[in-house]
Order: sequence, then structure tokens, then C-alpha cells
Amino acid sequence: MTEYDYVIVGGGLAGASAIQGIRELDAEGTILLIGEEVHLPYDRPPLSKKLWFGQTRVEEIFLHELDFYRRNRVELVLGIRAAGLDPREKTVADANGKLYRFGKLLLATGGTPRRLPIPGGDLDGICYYRNLDDYLHTRSQAAPGKSAVVVGGGFIGSELAAALSIAKLDVTMIFPDDYLCSRVFPDYLGQALLRHYQDRGVHIVARDKPVSFSRDGAKFVIRTEGGRTLESDIAIVGAGIAPDIELARGAGLEVGNGIAVDEYLTTSNPDVYAAGDNAFFPYPALGRSTRIEHWDNALNQGLWAGRNMAGARRPFTYQPYFFSDLFEFGYEATGEVDARLETFADWQKENHTGVIYYLAGGRVRGVMMCNVWDKVDAARALIRQGDVVTPDSLRGAIG
Repeated sequence: MTEYDYVIVGGGLAGASAIQGIRELDAEGTILLIGEEVHLPYDRPPLSKKLWFGQTRVEEIFLHELDFYRRNRVELVLGIRAAGLDPREKTVADANGKLYRFGKLLLATGGTPRRLPIPGGDLDGICYYRNLDDYLHTRSQAAPGKSAVVVGGGFIGSELAAALSIAKLDVTMIFPDDYLCSRVFPDYLGQALLRHYQDRGVHIVARDKPVSFSRDGAKFVIRTEGGRTLESDIAIVGAGIAPDIELARGAGLEVGNGIAVDEYLTTSNPDVYAAGDNAFFPYPALGRSTRIEHWDNALNQGLWAGRNMAGARRPFTYQPYFFSDLFEFGYEATGEVDARLETFADWQKENHTGVIYYLAGGRVRGVMMCNVWDKVDAARALIRQGDVVTPDSLRGAIG
């Protein structure tokens, strides 16, 4: 059995960031990173954005070159899943049964795509889009003129539908809600964006969902609850992710909607930490715990967890933001961006440009800046202040 001062389970952004956090305070401690993918850690946002638009290349999305891990004396065990955790013995087992002993452990296991529990939902070739191999496979099939059905109208489904349409595929979206990203966008914005997708040639099947997948030769055949039959060359499902908590659950750590951590990103075991998509953490500016599945959160939580593993003992108070690009419409947002809250839109220009405020009890809980850039810090400050506001006081407050 090999022993390490620090073991990181998860080869994504949070895990890679933790290495930097550890090395800020501990230049000598031994580090092991175990990752299920065969690739070095990489950025996920380009998989549904810049790679499709020709704004970056695959070799440019990796967070660090191999030399970074060598210089920081990080041992990499890639292409294998961590299969067991014993916090009492302070050991992690990989899928081959090999044991690794740790001083401090970070669970940066991320999330797993939600699969459709319907007949044919596990058909070979259906892409539950999540990782670099999914991009490489889909890109190899995405020839102009081919057809694609995208299941899901949330972030990933909307981004992929736009990307495939720009790549000159015939794209159909199917989702159960009235409009795109309905959990986040107010009705008026979601409906306007839906019309924009239709104007760009994307076929929209709203208020419907698949009930079966099958094959007819090379084609996928998708039958829907509403009685439709759709055929396509490519079938992609973007139905969100579930936090990967099985390792933590099996070890007896506190779990729920993610792995429960305190303000220091420590789990219910003081030697085990969690960060990224799988962490259910206290969010001081909102006064509650939450889980966030976005790039900026993984980046900063991983860094913070690494520092605390190395002895910093600093509470995580950072306010993450997130962003998306949907054809010409782009936004940045922070806080509780939930369409069920009261909203106020401060539109300053045409073409869906302005700021949407999400309110509860007269206080700003979240801010979305639509085609407005570099205002995230101002939005964070407004949420932290927690003052009772009025529409008049919000006009021009940001942007």
C-alpha cells in the first residue's frame, strides 16, 4: 500500500485546482490524483461552446501540461475509478482493488449525467453529453446536413442545440417545459429566446418528452409522450447531472443533495473534504447551503479546499458566478437565479440586453446580466448588502 499526504479523487477542474491550493502552503507533501477519465484535467465549458465555434482547439482546453504535474510531484492514476473509501483506515481503493492511504482526502468526483429511464434509453450511440470523449464522438458525426435531436432544454441542451445548428446540422430540441432554461429565465426572456432559436432554424418540441428510443437502420427513432415520432442521425441527451456521492455514501459520510461540507469544505469526517459539482456547501451571502454545478465554483472551491487540506483553515466565502452563450445571446449571473422568485428586468437596450434581478422579500438574491459584461462584482455586492430595494432603486444599479 502506498501512502500519500494528500489524495485527490476526481480529475476535473476542482481536483486540479486543489493541487495549486496545496502547493501554496505545502511544497513537499506527497500528492496523488485519481481520475476516471484517461485525459489530463481539462476545462468543460469549451465542450459545448468554443470548441464548436472554432475559438479554441482540443489541445488548448487542458488545464496544465503534463510537466505541471511532474514539477509539483503529483502522481497521476488516470483511467480508473475510485471504488471504495474507508475513512477510519484512511484508505481509498481503486476499481482494481489497489489501496492508497491518505493523510487528507479531497472528493472532487463531480456529477454523472442523468439517464432516461425509458425503453431504449441505454441504446448504443445515444450520447449523454458530459466529457471530452462525448465531444470527440459527437464532433466526428456532426457533418453539415445531418440531423440531430437534443433532449433537454436546460443549459447543456440549449448550448449544444446552438452549437450543432451553427455547425449546419438540422437540429430538433425536445423538452417538457414551455421554453428554454425555464428554471432560470423569466417567462418573457425564455419565450423570446425560444423564438430566436426558431428563427435560427432549430425545431422546437416543447411540453413533450421522449417515451422510447429505437433504431431504424442508422437512424434513431424517438417516440414522444405527445404522440410524435422523430428521426435523427444523432441523439444527444442533456438532462442534467446527479452529484456523484456513492463513494461518500458508502463510507458513511453525510450526504443529501451532494456531499455535505462545512464552511471549510470539510465533510462529516475531519480528514475528508469535498469540492465542485458534488459539494453541498454553506453560501453565506444567501444564508443557506446549496450545490452549484458551474466552472467558477469548481475552480475556486478546489483551490480553497487544497489550501485548507494543507492547514489554512479559512472559510469558503466566495460567491461563484456562471455564464453561457446561446447563439448571439450571452449572460453572466451570480447568486440565486431562480425563475420562481420575483424578477425585475432593467432593460437598457434592444436585443435582450440588460440586467434581471431576482428578489425575495424585497431583497436581491440573484442577478443575471444579459449581454452586459464585467459587472459580476457589482452584482455580488448588491446581494451581500441584503438591503430592501425597489424597482426605481435598481434602475441603472448595474450596467
